[in-house]
Amino acid sequence: MKSNVLKDYLMIKNKIAILLPYKENFTINNSGAASIWLKDYLYKSKLKNQTTIYGYLKKAKKPLMSNFKNLDISGTIMSKNLNYTHKLYKEYLKNKFEIIELHNRPESLVYLLKKKIKSKLIFIFHNDPTTLRGSSSVNDRKFIADNTDHIYFVSNWVKKKFFEGLPYNHRNNCEVLYPAIEPIKKFPKKENLIVFTGKLNTSKGFDIYGKAVLKILDEFTEWKAIAVGNEPRETFSFVHKNFKIIDWLKHAEILKIYSKASISVVPSKWEEPFGRTAMESAAYGCATITSKNGGLKETFNNSLYLDKVTSEEIYKKIKKLIINSKNRKKIQKLNFLNVVHKIDNQVNKIDTLKNFYLNSKFNISKKSKLKILHISQFDERNDHRLFNISISNKLTKGFLRNDHDVINMSYRDLISKFSVNDKNLKINEKILSIANNYRPNLIICGHNNLIYSDVIEKIKSKYNTKFTLWYEDALGYRGEGPSWKENLKLIEKNNNYFDSYFLTTHPDEIKTIINKKKIHYLPIPVDENIENLNIYNQKYKYKDLFFGLSHGVNFGRLKKGKRDEREIFIKDLMQKFPNINYNILGIANETPKWNYDYFNELSKCKIALNLSRGKPIKQTSSNRIASLIGNGIYTFIDCKTQYNKIFNEQEVGSYKSVDDLGKKVEKLLSKPELIEKYAKNGKEKYFRLYNSKRITKNIIELTF
Repeated sequence: MKSNVLKDYLMIKNKIAILLPYKENFTINNSGAASIWLKDYLYKSKLKNQTTIYGYLKKAKKPLMSNFKNLDISGTIMSKNLNYTHKLYKEYLKNKFEIIELHNRPESLVYLLKKKIKSKLIFIFHNDPTTLRGSSSVNDRKFIADNTDHIYFVSNWVKKKFFEGLPYNHRNNCEVLYPAIEPIKKFPKKENLIVFTGKLNTSKGFDIYGKAVLKILDEFTEWKAIAVGNEPRETFSFVHKNFKIIDWLKHAEILKIYSKASISVVPSKWEEPFGRTAMESAAYGCATITSKNGGLKETFNNSLYLDKVTSEEIYKKIKKLIINSKNRKKIQKLNFLNVVHKIDNQVNKIDTLKNFYLNSKFNISKKSKLKILHISQFDERNDHRLFNISISNKLTKGFLRNDHDVINMSYRDLISKFSVNDKNLKINEKILSIANNYRPNLIICGHNNLIYSDVIEKIKSKYNTKFTLWYEDALGYRGEGPSWKENLKLIEKNNNYFDSYFLTTHPDEIKTIINKKKIHYLPIPVDENIENLNIYNQKYKYKDLFFGLSHGVNFGRLKKGKRDEREIFIKDLMQKFPNINYNILGIANETPKWNYDYFNELSKCKIALNLSRGKPIKQTSSNRIASLIGNGIYTFIDCKTQYNKIFNEQEVGSYKSVDDLGKKVEKLLSKPELIEKYAKNGKEKYFRLYNSKRITKNIIELTF
């Protein structure tokens, strides 16, 4: 019991995977923008317990959150990101994540897309896509837009960069999801402090900030300045007793500095993808001065833009704020009260998407109604000559009787319209097109296996569609029916992709590479609108025994020179029991009859013989069994078929040999009232067990 609970827990926990860039430092002390973004979102998310974060941390480093799993690439020298992503792929193979969220490494996204994984893929661009490996070219970005389930950008500026050069500037799977913040409840007590945070380099404008604050501090001695960050590649010499430069701090410590500071400066010279420092310092009540570069204009409602990104311009803005304290406090309060990007709103946005992916998949219950695409032979090319023995028609009727929605696709009628060279390709293109339009919950291949494996994969991946196959020709190795080996080879194709099989050959008689758990028995169904005769009530039956033989239902006629073992059996029976009045079709130039002509021949007779090609095997018959028993004629079947374990002699007759059959028929012919009674019993039981409604309900329950 405990192991099952643990298994269920792990399945829930591993529904969502998040992959950080391998260089991202997901730690308390040195977390980057993507780490802070993720930490803030997951802290508020209702899906955090279903989420595992994947990243790379060196030994002894503690991750920001407990649901972190390390992908160790410490021994990797070349292609680090691809090796890192491959490790996540192996995790996917074990856990079958329903959602994978990736941050800022398009190369990793493309890797997983090309693996054709079944997870929903969400990607977040934190930087200019045109500068990232895997999305730098127009073709790269078009491939990502066309194949990724959902793409988020940390600003409209980043989104516009993504669409540069593309033949469109909008896609429904592309939207902005801003970094966000939890607003503080009380306006903090402010000090005479000016703050800069970020990399201490020229791109971030640290050089011009340093020059400006040195000038300010000389002029306003009661004020202090601080810079938090580092940059080993650039060095600046800014020395003042009131100017402190300190290394990276924990994110929480930086927020404390914002709450004390009166003025924040974000003078980026480069195109900032967003500008988290601007958003956070403004929300914490700073009068925040920023440039207009990149996504900085989207961080908060700013009134302190730098017209020129120079030290002199920064100096003027700061000086004006210091001198006019009333205006400074007004701006501080406005920034504090008007936080644009609140964490609750943004978390709800991404959680709603993920919940949609997790919960909108089709989950079948006994009361659910399905959309079904039934790909089979519906005999249009024969003008429905075979409507009364067509399993395809009966199954479709059964699904409809169970209130499901069904589209029939008569593949043989379509094949005739295409050239020999491309007919299968055209059929598969049509199936895929129908699936994209109809989005079936279930696709049934009826007596065929013509769908390409990649088409099945696409449909399953997109729509969570189940695939099943039914087949009615000989498959039993002991029965030695016609072409049983070729038939078996046909259905074994694509066996990894089908969810279930329903075969008129009993599964006990089949040796196959198909997983036995997928294989189910398909009795020949009856339907009230097709098997609607009650021959037992027919008064003027002037023939004793009926048997109908054909050389292929689609051919419809006798083939010259063709013989099979059934003719030998019938001729032996007729020779030994000449007093029985036979009505035999398909022998001695008596052509086969179909539909109502067939019914007419059947109605003349008191008893019928069900005899299939090949050796008799367990509960396996041609489709004529339903036409006989289902139409209310007392029917004899070979004991070796074991139908006598289902039907007793007062429902369906059984025989062991030609002699046994002839004697039983002759004996019954003297008791016509018993024949009628037994025929009625047989029909009622067959309909109770094998009606189309019950069989199709069984197909759905076993498939789902």
